[in-house]
Amino acid sequence: MERKERLLRSGEAAEILGVDRHTIVKWIREGRIRAIRLPSGRYRIPESEVKRILEGRSR
Repeated sequence: MERKERLLRSGEAAEILGVDRHTIVKWIREGRIRAIRLPSGRYRIPESEVKRILEGRSR
């Protein structure tokens, strides 16, 4: 059975990463973080992307 990855709202990702929600949107537009754009225009960030950024910070 396929397991679907958890998708976070930009505000949730921002809180985990300790940045402002607008920073998350800026990173998405710059291509620094992968996101899925919904038909409503809002973004969802895969949890793996948040983990990738957190791991990159700890190096």
